[in-house]
This record gives sequence, C-alpha cells and structure tokens, in this order.
Amino acid sequence: MSVKEKKNYWIYREAPSVSPASRYLLNVLVACGIISVASLSDWWFREVHIGNLALYLILSVILWWSLIRLTIQWISYLKIKKPQEVSAPEGLRVAIFTTSSPGEPLSMFDKTLEACKNIRYPHTTYLLDDTGDPRFGEIALKHGAVPIELIGYPGAKAGKINEALKRTSEEFILVLDPDHIPFPCFLDKVLGYFDDPEVGYVQVSQAYYNQYRSFSAKGAAEQTYNFYGPTQMSLYGFNSAVAIGANCTFRRAALESAGGHGVGLAEDLVTAIRIHGQGWRSVYAPIIVSRGLVPEEIGSFSKQQLKWARGVHEVLFDELPQNRARLTFWQRLSYFTIGTYYLNGLTVFLFIIIPYLFLWFGILPAKMDFTDFIIRWLPIGISGTAIYIYVQRWLCHREVERGTHWRGMVLKFASWPVFLLGFILSLLNRKIPYIPTSKKAVRGISPYIYAIIFQQLLFIITLIVVIIRRKYFTEAASLPLSSGFIWGLVAFAFIPVVISTSALYSYLESISINSAEPLKNTTLTHLK
Repeated sequence: MSVKEKKNYWIYREAPSVSPASRYLLNVLVACGIISVASLSDWWFREVHIGNLALYLILSVILWWSLIRLTIQWISYLKIKKPQEVSAPEGLRVAIFTTSSPGEPLSMFDKTLEACKNIRYPHTTYLLDDTGDPRFGEIALKHGAVPIELIGYPGAKAGKINEALKRTSEEFILVLDPDHIPFPCFLDKVLGYFDDPEVGYVQVSQAYYNQYRSFSAKGAAEQTYNFYGPTQMSLYGFNSAVAIGANCTFRRAALESAGGHGVGLAEDLVTAIRIHGQGWRSVYAPIIVSRGLVPEEIGSFSKQQLKWARGVHEVLFDELPQNRARLTFWQRLSYFTIGTYYLNGLTVFLFIIIPYLFLWFGILPAKMDFTDFIIRWLPIGISGTAIYIYVQRWLCHREVERGTHWRGMVLKFASWPVFLLGFILSLLNRKIPYIPTSKKAVRGISPYIYAIIFQQLLFIITLIVVIIRRKYFTEAASLPLSSGFIWGLVAFAFIPVVISTSALYSYLESISINSAEPLKNTTLTHLK
C-alpha cells in the first residue's frame, strides 16, 4: 500500500483483531502499571508527608482521582475484544435518520444525502427538518430521501428522532449526523450483528475528514482516537459499549423499550443507559464507514465541550442513579467514569492553585521533595506511556492516528475553564440550550482565553516575587533549607504554564482561520 493510500480518509478501515500473544503482553504491561501505582500509594500516604492537612487531602484527591481512573482504564483493556464480522442478511427494513437545523449549510446536506443514496444495502433515508426552508426538502427529494418537516418539536435532535419514530415503521434505524459522509458499505458492515436478537444497537467509529485543517481540529480529533479504538473495544468486552450521537444503528424494539431516544445535552448517553437497563446487548465494531467534521477552532470546540460537560453531569446525577439497579457492575462503573470525565475542570483548577498557596501565603500542602516525587512517579509514567502506545495497535486508522497525541492533551488541559463552568452550571442546575456544533470555522477570540492569560500572568508575577523575596528578604543561612520546597513548587506551578502556553496558539489561530466549508470542493466518486 502506498503512502497516499495509507493516509486516504475515504476508504474503509478497521482495527485488527486481538491475538493471544498481543493480549498476553498487554496483561503484563497492565500488571506493571498496577504495581507501580501501588508502590506510589505506599509512599504517598505516609504521615511524614502531611503538611497542611486540608490541602494534603485536596492534593491527594486530585492525584489519586486521576490515577484511579487511569487504573480502571488499564483493567478494562484486559477485556479488549473485536466482534467477528457477520454478513448482513437480505430483506431487513432499514431507515436512516439525519436531522437539519436552522443555520446549517445546505451544501452539506447535498453531500450527505447523496452519500446516503449511494449506500448499497436497501434503505430509506429521512431528513428530519426543522429549518422551515423549502430548499432542504427539495434537496432531500433530489437524492431520493423523504423529508419530514418537524418544526417546533421539543427535545432538539432527540425530539425529532422520537417524532420520526412515530411516523415510520422500519425495524432498524441508523442515526447519522448531517456532517458525516457514509461509505457505500456502511449498512453491510453493521446489520449482520442484529442476527443476535439480544443486540439493541451497533456503534461504529467516528472519524473525521477535516482534522488536517487546524491545530484545534487535529487536537480535537486526537482526543477521540483511543476512545474509538481500544477504549470502546474494551467496553464492548464488558457489554458496555457506549452509543454515540452519530453512526449508531438501533433496533427499533430496543429504542421503544427504553421509551424512545433519550432527550438532553448528552442524549446519546441517556439512550445507551436506558437500553442497557432494559437488558439489551450492545456491539462496538471498530470500523470506519463514514467521515465527519470535528470543530476547527477553539471557540466551536469549547461550546461543544461545555454542552457535553453540562450534559454528562445530568447523566451522572439523574439518569445513572435511576437505572443503577438494572445495570451490570461494569456498566455502572463505565458510565460513572464517563459521567465524571468533565470533573477534570475542577481537579485541574485545584492543581493549578495549590502551589501558589505556598508561594504566596506559605501554606505547605505536603512535605515531600519534588525530585523524590518525580522519581516515585516515574514508573507510573513509563508504564502508562507503554500501555498507551501499545494499545494503539487497535486504532482504526493506525497510519494517521498513532502518536503521542500531544495536541489533544494540550487542548484538554486548556479546556479546564470550560469543564469547570459546566460543573458549576450542574451544581446550580442551570440549563444551557442545545446548539448544534458549527459546521465550519468561526473566526474570533474565545472568552476562555482570559483564564489562560491570567494563569500565565500569575506565574510570571509569582516567579518575580519569589526571586525578590529570596534575594532581599530571606536570610542567607535559611536559603539552602528552603530551596527544595520553594523551587519544587515553582516547578509544580510551571508545568500547567508550559502546557497552556501551547494552547494559546489554538486561541490565536482562530483569529485568522479559513472559514470555508470543508466539503465545498469534495466529490464522492472516490468513496469505497
């Protein structure tokens, strides 16, 4: 295969199967990781390390919350599994639902509906339209789709899906976001799994055709690579594969048993929980049978993340407790870890401010040498990196998706103000509207940049104050005694500054980003 073919976004891709040898080596790596975590735990929780008790407890929660989540992910890899492909039987009645909303570009629907028409397995495509614009109905008819006008129905996308369920009768429904271009083989690759009458839905990978267009687009895509590869494959091994808002094919009976498609900012998670709660099984097929859009600039990305942050907390506080008794242990655990993902905003905020409490006010959270901590933490870092790189053998498009994914990590860290706002809105029970993610780049400065700039200025001012204090106001005899704590915490404070400095590029990039429609000059003749 040529380099050009390896990087071609528009052909079918799939993750490899899990061999006994690869599983054995993965088990060894996970065991090493767990041992390294246990070793750090034995060292960390020693009375001699306690400074200010309250801050020590907060610091411990921050660190060990992250490590416990990481350990759970490692353990889940032990059940990584790829389903054996099943040929699609003839004669199934299949519907494709895609939705349109005011403000979305008409040209995008021209491409998506054309691609739906080219799907080989017999089906009916429905455009669930609430734009009030007759051109959308016309373009649906042009490509053999059935327009259903659904103006003013509550529940946004999910509300339109539920109303369309009442007006249609097909036994299987593919929910497809309008920015996703399905490949002709899409239904052939998923319908066979429904031979098992207990399967309620089949989810496939989400992949993106515009990820090359900006730093933010690449970073946002990088955040999804492992999730749609080894993570979802591991969840499938525990019958906990998550339904995502696009590219999911449902059995009508499963949706009806769950009371229809879930409504809310995280309607896909609500739907998955309810279907699992009714005893249905889920399948995750690690295949790329469509390509969609990822936010191209930090403003659109932040709006999407705020919506999800607020939405998953609704799931955590409302939906999960209501269905807890009907879920398996691992389903409860996986939905809990997903529901608490956006607590990262709170933990990063605390991680940022803790060193400043000592550098400004002399409040020491923990009595430990920073170098000693790094040495103790190093085995976890090595094990975690080894596992992260190793499981990339199960990515769906390895030639493009393998790597350190540093842009994704930078973007995640820089999103702490967004995540924190979502958490606060959840605590206050404040609602935010469901707004579809922009389908093209929007020029401008995101307001969240001010939190990042404040973080940079705070470090610079603090560093200047520390230098002045030690040069002019600290006795020479005490300088060596305090150096370890002082410079260790300065280094601690410097870590998020380095990461956020990289993130500033994504904010500045949004000022002059090309806002052209990504699909404008794309043809579909090359889809395979």
